[in-house]
Formats: sequence, C-alpha cells, structure tokens
Amino acid sequence: MFASLLIANRGEIARRIMCTARRMGLATVAVYSDADVGAAHVREADRAVRIGPAPAAESYLVGERIIAAAKDTGAEAIHPGYGFLSENADFAEAVRAAGIVWVGPPPAAIRAMGLKDAAKRLMAEARVPVTPGYLGEDQDSGVLAREAQRIGWPVMIKAVAGGGGRGMRRVEAANAFAEALVSARREAAAAFGDERVLLERAIERPRHIEVQVFGDKAGNVVHLFERDCSLQRRHQKVVEEAPAPGMSAEVRAAVCDAAVRAAKAVSYEGAGTVEFIADASDGLLADRIWFMEMNTRLQVEHPVTEAVTGLDLVEWQLRVAAGETLPLAQDQIVMRGHAIEARLYAEDPSRGFLPSSGPLAFLDLPEELRVDSGFETGDDITRFYDPLIAKLVAHAVDRPSALDALRDACARTRVWPVKTNAGFLDRLLDDPDVQRGAVNTELISDAGAALTTRPDPSRVLLITTAWALLDEATPPGAAEPCAQLQGFRLNAPARRVVRLQCDGADYEIDADEDADGPWNEVAAVRAEPGGPLVCFRGGEAYEFTGAGAGSTHEGVEGDGAILAPMPGRIVAVAAKAGDAVARGAQLVTLEAMKMEHVLTAPFDGTVTELAAAVGQQVSEGALLARVEASQ
Repeated sequence: MFASLLIANRGEIARRIMCTARRMGLATVAVYSDADVGAAHVREADRAVRIGPAPAAESYLVGERIIAAAKDTGAEAIHPGYGFLSENADFAEAVRAAGIVWVGPPPAAIRAMGLKDAAKRLMAEARVPVTPGYLGEDQDSGVLAREAQRIGWPVMIKAVAGGGGRGMRRVEAANAFAEALVSARREAAAAFGDERVLLERAIERPRHIEVQVFGDKAGNVVHLFERDCSLQRRHQKVVEEAPAPGMSAEVRAAVCDAAVRAAKAVSYEGAGTVEFIADASDGLLADRIWFMEMNTRLQVEHPVTEAVTGLDLVEWQLRVAAGETLPLAQDQIVMRGHAIEARLYAEDPSRGFLPSSGPLAFLDLPEELRVDSGFETGDDITRFYDPLIAKLVAHAVDRPSALDALRDACARTRVWPVKTNAGFLDRLLDDPDVQRGAVNTELISDAGAALTTRPDPSRVLLITTAWALLDEATPPGAAEPCAQLQGFRLNAPARRVVRLQCDGADYEIDADEDADGPWNEVAAVRAEPGGPLVCFRGGEAYEFTGAGAGSTHEGVEGDGAILAPMPGRIVAVAAKAGDAVARGAQLVTLEAMKMEHVLTAPFDGTVTELAAAVGQQVSEGALLARVEASQ
C-alpha cells in the first residue's frame, strides 16, 4: 500500500476520501483554487497546494498542475473523486507516466466507456441489452432529424461525451427538434468540449436503475447490488436508494449479471457503475431494462451501497489501486436493510432549481444519520462549481423506516441565507408515489409547483417568530416582554401584538393566541449579528422584518424586467429590441454552474430594451431585457 494520497477534487467528496485515507494511515494532500482558499477539505488535509484561479478550467481541470502538486508533496497516489478529471483517460495516463498510482480504472476502460455511442456498440457485442436509437458517426443536422423521425417521438438527444444531464434534451415532436439540437450541442461543447450527440427512444415513465461493480487487476469482477436513482430534476439525481423498490430476485440477478458482463468486456478495475433505463410501466421486468452508460468512477450516491453492504468503497478503491485483489468474493457480499440518500443543493426549487451562492452564515445539519458535507458555517458557496452542499443518508431495517428518518432529517436542515432544496426534499419524500415506491424520472417535473412552492408561514411559525422578537425586546431582568411590541386597548388587558413582514406580506400576530402545532419543529434564530430574524420549519427558511421596513424585491411579472437570476455568461440571445414576443418565448440563455438557463417573456408584448450580448459576463440581478405588455 502506498503511504500518501493526493485528492484531485474538492468539497464533500474530497473530505469523504480523506476520512478513509486517514483511517488507513495514509497522509493526505489537498489541492485548491483561489475560490477554495480556507475550504473545509483544505483545512483538513495534511498538506494543501494551490493549483490556480477559481474557474475549474484554470485549476481543477488542469492535469499538469495536479501532477506537479503530487510530485512537489511526494504524494504516491492520486484519487480523482468524481467529476472534473475523474473520467479523463489522458489524465489517467499522465498520472501513470509520472510514476504515480492512479486510483481508478485503466485508461483503456475509461475510453471504451467514455463515448456513449461506442460504449453501446461494445455492450451489444457483450450481450448487454441497449436502448433502441441512433449511434451513427454522421452528425449532420438533417440526418439526425430523419433518424429521430425514424425512432419515433418522443426522442432523447444525448451528448456522446456527456453525463449529469448536460447536453441532454427530450423532444416531443419534429417541430421542436432543431432548436433542442442546437441547445444540446452548445451545452455539450461547453461541458465536455465535444458537441456530438446520439439519439435514443424516450422511455415513458422510466426508472433509472444502476449497478455498482468492482474489478481488480487479477480479472475478478463483482457487483454490489443495484441502486434506484429515478428521482431526478433536470435529468440530475436528487434522491437515490438501495435496493430498488419492487426489484425481484429474478430481475436483480439479470441486471446485475449484465453489469458484470459489461465490466468484464472492458477489463475493468476499481469502482464503476453500470446505468440502465427501465420501462417500468408494468413493474421491473428483465426484458425491459436497457444499458445507458457506464460511469468509470466512484458515484455521488455510493454511500447507500456502503450502508446496505457494510463496506467502504473508497477503501476497496485504494486496495485495488495498490494491486490487491478484491476483499470479498461475490457470494460473500450481502445486502441488509434499506438506505436512501438525498442531495442537499444550494438552489431555489421555486425558480426552476436555479443555483444559489454566497456565504453560509448559518448551517445546521442533522447529526443522527450519515452526512457527507463539503461545508461548515462561515464557508462560501461559490458560483464556480456544482452547488452540492451535502448528502444526507438514512439506513434502516426497511424502506418506510429509512424514508421517515430521511424526511425528518431534511425537515430539520437549516441553512441561511443561501437558498436550498431542503423543504423540497421534505415534500418529495412525503409524496404518496414516493412513499409506495412508484418512482420514475418524470415524477418531480409532473408534480410541478406542489413540490417546488414554499408554503406560506404557518400560524405556529408566526407565533414562534413573534415570541422570539418579544424575548429580544425584553430588557435584562424584566419580568414581562417589552411593551414596545405590544398593542394597547382601553379597559381591557393588553394584547401582545407583533407586526411582521415576510416576502413582502404583512402579518399581525397575537402572541398570546393559542395555536395547535408541532412547536418542536420550528426554530427562530439570528443567523448573524445584526441580521434579520430567520425562522425555520420543514427545511424552509423564512426571513422576517418589521412591517413597513425596507426590503428588496426582484422584478415581478408586471414590470417586464428580465433579470439575471445568478452570475453567468450569455450564450444565446433569441430576440432584439422591437420584436413582438409571446408569453414563454425564449429571450436570453444564461450559462451558469455548468447548466443553461433559458429566460423567457413573462407575457405577450414587445421587447423595448435588450442589454444582453452573447459572450457577456453578467452579475446576479443585472437587467438583460425588458418587455412591455401588449395593450
């Protein structure tokens, strides 16, 4: 076993890898960009090396700087984590050429599975079922349109070099294909440097099933059972679980055996995940599950597999990279209980899951279950990287118990002022279809506002906030709360009335009112000195000020102002000043945090102002366009 390890990543996965490395007695080396100076993974490593400016393209994606950091610190091995350079075959080769141990599969295996079209042809040869579609080399737009027509609508456009939902579009009809193709290609080129795409038949009500596999240098390959990753928003996973709900022993054997064949076909070593798409309209059936892709790295959702198998997948990775054989044979690997993971993102579900950034003035995560987090109170969520804050993982004897534990954890997650999806996760885990295991990749989009809209403040929450303000207004040693916040009535007992404002709405609260409710589920805090009072319930944060106090509001539908929802780069402008536009028409496309965000007309009208240009970097709140409503 090597004695030192450099982690070529950041955030929660860097800390996760360090945890196992420390337990195994390995010295750890972190790398960081200018945006991550003082980050948690930097603070915890034995040594840390700066590798460049904040943009990933100038730091975490520059392999030469990472290898130089390993040489300068004497690190004997490099673990890439996931994302960044984890599936870059050229980087893996360069690491090996430098005499450093690469904790990952052979470069040849990465290349074989790195391009979706080539991987599917290889899988077909290995008797692994693949989704019907177009995998051809001809990328002419007309050819692709004809192939899409042949496959039949709806059809999926997918980036050949893609992953994580980037460069992926679902197209319902022929008249929408050309525009979707342009957008998918542009996003694929920005994310992967490769605009090529493939086409697949879109599966109605699909389930996303994946199998964890492991191989060693001796040719042994095993599976560690399946995970269900069907709960997704914008083609990106939000909740994952193991085992998959409704999976029979027969179907499990079929899909896991296919995954092992896939790994053996490329002489796989280390941790990998074989992903399948299932037509689950009649339940999970062996002949309705098709290969999608293989991720040649550790997955974000690996903790649920660790929970049900009791194994440390990072330790297995390190041992295999050091030349050891797999610690267990297939018949020695067993699955116990049920595990579910929720990804806590810095994002605003009510605004299309737009990422949120800024300082974490208050971060309170549950402690009674596994939490893998890259941040602590006081850290910053930067706009340069993926907005994942933490992963919450519940493991219990059965699925209902695991769901209850995870939902409770999401409800008690408290973050401010960065917006998160904690409340959304609480509502999602309480959804009747999720509760009974009837999940699919369209469930979140189909539910719409029922999941993404934050509830108005409840009476219990308002009364809690009122009492918190009364307590703050009471001078030290006083017996009663200060009268400044109290009302007055002649010839009657005084009513303690507190006037509050939240999101522009005014509330008048009788602090002595009786209100039934779960008081233990509500917490009010001053997240920082001099800051507003913030009340938490159900994973949501409510910021309160006194009624009539000044507050900042974004442009509403009535004013026609199109504002940048976050910092980013303009990649497309679909209108010009003077154009007549219909409600929902695309105006400007903003690229931020690795994704494209389309800004549309709020109503029928005329573009009276256009302040956006392709290539322009804009800040959050910048005016991009203005639409005047039709008379």
